[in-house]
Amino acid sequence: MPHDGADMTHAHGPVLADLLTLTAAALPPVEQILRDATDGLRSELGEDGRLSATLLEAHQTAAHGLAWLATYVAALRQMQDWAERLTAEGTFGETEALLHQIAFGEYLAQIFGGIPMSQGEIVRLADLGVTPAVMPPEVAQLIRHANTQDARARLVALMQEHSANITVGRTGLEDELEMIREQFRRYAVERIDPHAHDWHLKDELIPMETIAELAEMGVFGLTIPEEFGGFGLSKASMCVVSEELSRGYIGVGSLGTRSEIAAELILCGGTDAQKEKWLPGLASGEILPTAVFTEPNTGSDLGALRTRAVKDGDSYAITGNKTWITHAARTQVMTVLARTDPDSTDHRGLSMFLAEKTPGTDAAPFPDAGITGGEIEVLGYRGMKEYELAFDGFPVPADNLLGGEEGQGFRQLMQTFESARIQTAARAIGVAQSALDAGMQYAEDRKQFGKSLIAFPRVASKLAMMAVEIMVARQLTYFSARQKDEDKRCDLEAGMAKLLGARVAWAAADNALQIHGGNGFALEYKISRILCDARILNIFEGAAEIQAQVIARRLLG
Repeated sequence: MPHDGADMTHAHGPVLADLLTLTAAALPPVEQILRDATDGLRSELGEDGRLSATLLEAHQTAAHGLAWLATYVAALRQMQDWAERLTAEGTFGETEALLHQIAFGEYLAQIFGGIPMSQGEIVRLADLGVTPAVMPPEVAQLIRHANTQDARARLVALMQEHSANITVGRTGLEDELEMIREQFRRYAVERIDPHAHDWHLKDELIPMETIAELAEMGVFGLTIPEEFGGFGLSKASMCVVSEELSRGYIGVGSLGTRSEIAAELILCGGTDAQKEKWLPGLASGEILPTAVFTEPNTGSDLGALRTRAVKDGDSYAITGNKTWITHAARTQVMTVLARTDPDSTDHRGLSMFLAEKTPGTDAAPFPDAGITGGEIEVLGYRGMKEYELAFDGFPVPADNLLGGEEGQGFRQLMQTFESARIQTAARAIGVAQSALDAGMQYAEDRKQFGKSLIAFPRVASKLAMMAVEIMVARQLTYFSARQKDEDKRCDLEAGMAKLLGARVAWAAADNALQIHGGNGFALEYKISRILCDARILNIFEGAAEIQAQVIARRLLG
């Protein structure tokens, strides 16, 4: 439906008149609030002209609140750009208009009233030292009239009318990418959905047959250059594939994450010989990698890790303990971060290794000498399994030192974080969409007091807000992917996308379970799995608190 404000809107109806003019006018005031908050905190947390780590920690709530404020402002900016692009194409219809106005109404209300960093942590502008003298009229109008019960009810009615659509509202992506989405959505419905809950309940590894099918579809080589056997596609394509596979089951959507990280490490930091040796196998799925970074006592503090690699002739011997290693048993290569300079105490003594191993079996998960491991039983995210690993002189050829130079490991790892966080944000969108699918279906099917649950305003509002926040997170994620594709620095945008996406996934899963009522608490209903799977997104690839800290440091540095 083309955008025509005169035909489909009026000032107090479901869609506001002159919507895009209103939302465009609301952006400069909140961008100014962000600048004021940033300047004020930079001054307060500075010492001798530099950001003080001690002061930053002492004022952590304000700093993290700034990160959330910046994320909201960036998200609204991307929603505005999305709406204007669709309007220019003549495809900004009623569904898109409702998504847009509800997003602005809600996020502006939270900016001025309090942004939830988590369920029990609300950051307000006063916490950031900002007290706007006057609320701009455009902002006031959107807060008052944009996110109304009528608007949410109308959005849900449209969602029911167009339930066959893959997404709620046009995403703004190119037709080629939407064709890829359709292909992987179809695959997820036919080959993942029927089995995912059983894999979860039985805590089973995703079958090798499924991995072979994904390899055949090119999942593991999406963004690897064609010269190394990949497809050379965009990070945006990675987002679409990750979304739709994670919508089926986050374990399947995450299979490509390890390949993405390993390929990025080798592309950015590997020697020509290492690229030739490893990338074709990664792209084809013949080589499955696992990322071996985290240690039991370091968590997100990678600079403090203690696993060491000692050179002995033409090889290194790795000794130490690692934890939360995903899909470790069945893989052929580990990207291992270890300390090669025994005198160092921070990230500067770390090196990255491409450590080859023999894929294990259920009976012997780690058959090689020098490595042992045990499974960590987890709530969700089960399809690849988590392990603790112990290395005791595990041998790695010196040729497998990434880049052929010691001390570069931490820098090499940092280069992968943008892509990893973009991909994690896309996985979060997929999980959120899965929750919306389950919640919508149950709300339509379940009858109470003589009518379907979806007819009750609070149930409909929950579903509407899921759809709105999924689109908000999606646009922020796609923007960070475009920045990456254009070879622009995007660690800030990728971090924001991951921060927001993870919260959106958890909120969607929690609300969808609430719609299920007591049945949502029953293991037989897949929403119980979706809730468990959603919870990890706020923890891995940088916990929400670490993510906010990183964003704050970038804003204030």
